Order: sequence, then C-alpha cells, then structure tokens
Amino acid sequence: MKPQLTNTAKEALEKQQYRIVGDHTAVKTCHWTKSMIRGKLGCYKLTFYGIMSNQCLQMSPSISCANRCSFCWRDYKSPVSKEWKWSVDDPKKIIDESILAHHKLLVGFKGNEKANKSVYQSSNTVKHVALSLTGEPIIYPKLNKLLDLFNKQNISTFLVTNAQYPDQIRDLKPVTQLYISLDAPNKELLKTIDNPLFDDYWDRLLQSLEYLAKKNQRTTIRLTVIKGINDMNLEKYAELINKGKPDFIEVKAYMFVGASTKRLKWENMPEHKDVVSYSKKLNTLLEDYEIVSEHIPSRVIMLARKEFKINNKWHTWIDFPKYHNLVNSKKPFSALEYSKETPKKWSGIEQSSKKESEDEMSIVE
Repeated sequence: MKPQLTNTAKEALEKQQYRIVGDHTAVKTCHWTKSMIRGKLGCYKLTFYGIMSNQCLQMSPSISCANRCSFCWRDYKSPVSKEWKWSVDDPKKIIDESILAHHKLLVGFKGNEKANKSVYQSSNTVKHVALSLTGEPIIYPKLNKLLDLFNKQNISTFLVTNAQYPDQIRDLKPVTQLYISLDAPNKELLKTIDNPLFDDYWDRLLQSLEYLAKKNQRTTIRLTVIKGINDMNLEKYAELINKGKPDFIEVKAYMFVGASTKRLKWENMPEHKDVVSYSKKLNTLLEDYEIVSEHIPSRVIMLARKEFKINNKWHTWIDFPKYHNLVNSKKPFSALEYSKETPKKWSGIEQSSKKESEDEMSIVE
C-alpha cells in the first residue's frame, strides 16, 4: 500500500524541520525542548504536570487528519481522510526511529556554547512523548500496541485527539494524559472552525465526550480561544465540559503563527490577560473546578477538578514512576493514584502585564 505522504509533501515538511519516519510518522523538535536545553523556559506541561521539556519527544504516528482547523499553524500539505487507507508501519520501528530522528535533530546542541551541558545530556534519555505534532494520531491502527511499548519503556504518553473518532477513544488503552480538543460551543461554529470531513462531526464530538468521562486515567479538555470567533457562549462550553468530566481544562490562546496567518488575523490572538479573564468567567459556570496555574509565554490557564486539591494543596503533577508501575501491572488504576503535589511556586495565577516575546510563544502545543 502507498505511504501517506507524496514526495513533494515530504520534502516540504522536511524543509520545515520535520523528520519523516517510515510511511506515516512525523517527528519535530519542540520549541520548549530547545528552550530548556538553552537554559531557558520549559513548556506549560512542566508548570502544570511536571514534565521535563528537554526529555520530551514530539511526534505523531499519523500525518493524516479528518479536520482542517482554521487556527492550525501546520500547513495543508498533509493528507486528509476519514479512514486509514495506507500501509501500516510496525510500532517498535516507529518508536526506535522516532527517537533516533529526535536525537539527530538535537545533536547540534552538543557543541553549542549556549547550551546547558547537563540538560542536553539528560535529553539523550527520552522520558515523555507528546503524540500531538501534526495529523490525528488516534487513527493509527496499531496505536494501542504503540502505547504498550511506550509504557514498557517507561515513557509517558500525552495524546491529543480532535474528538472525531469516538470508537478509538472508547477502545484506547491507558494513556498518561488524554486530551480532547473542544474548539467551539455549538455545531455551526465547529463546522466553521474545524472544517471537518465527517458529516456527523457534532455527534462524534458528543460521543467522544461521553467516552472521555468514562476513562480512569488523567483526561484534559483543551479550549483554543480565538478572539472574536469562538470566545462566546460560555454556558454551552461549560455544558460540554461537564459532559466530558475531564480532570483538567486548559484554556489557551490561539497563536498567530504558521499557516494559520493565511486564514485568521492578528486581532484574533488573545493576550494573556484576555485568557485569564475568559477562564475566570468560565470557572464561575463550573462548580467542580478551580483555576490552578498559568503559563504566561504560552498564554494558557489550567483548571483542575477539586478532588485534586488534597489537604488544601494541589496535586496536578504526575508521579511518573508510580504511573509506570501501575500501567505495567495491567491492573485497573485511577488518575489520583499517580498524581503528586504541585510545587507551590507553580500554583496560582497573576494577571501579569509581561510582554510575551515572539520567541517564547508556544507554537507546537
């Protein structure tokens, strides 16, 4: 069977510093991985959940997607499809070659005077994988086997899906943290923003939220706020969030970068203070949640379910060794079982007037 990418599309992605593994996997170094190796900021997943950005691999086992979201910073060179119709690479090959490609992308830091040598050395051991680079990772036919292998290698998994494949969400094996993107509060607006291929896209979203609510491991709903477009109808957002019952909510600003600049305007990018205000208003409609933390450079606020506040201290960070022990035991376990206390310096929010510089913006999350 044919690969997902044409040679022209592959060449275009490689010019953008992607590395293509096999027939359908893409790898690219995250901005925050490089930032941390330079001795600067880590990504918001460090602030919120305790991930070390320098040890995180960013990849996707499928470049194809069933949506063409207006706010996506990726270009439209990748294929669109509602179902898998390509060759299927072996999961072990995907992991081994993705890690190899990741290390090759970072090798320039080895002799870089601006790099923190110990942090770079630590980056040689991948401990986390963000399955959220490009495309829709959940449609890779051997995803559960891929997750099993990551778990066995003690590599945490953060998987992002656009909620168009509810059956795959239902059948998904344990993921360290599972994300659903919630891009609009109603059917009409979702059609405009996400440009879905499925005619029953709204029903698929609702079914995905129902399955999300039944997951035992950590779950997150992410809202990407596009100023003047989807930053309204908070009551409907709250209704959908309560349907999915996520452990965490991330309210993040749309960033005016990449290919999205051809479809949206600079004015559609909220400032951090806008995201803070929006999150506070949303929180008044969500009885089971509280605002926990922020990451100003990424313009993102995190809310968590109140049960993660134990003895008046938040426990949103992940105990990764505990997670690996639990998942590899093959016994049922819950999100709280592998949560640990959030360091005090990363709890709470301040409505900062700090100017987010362009090189600090999160354009890969």
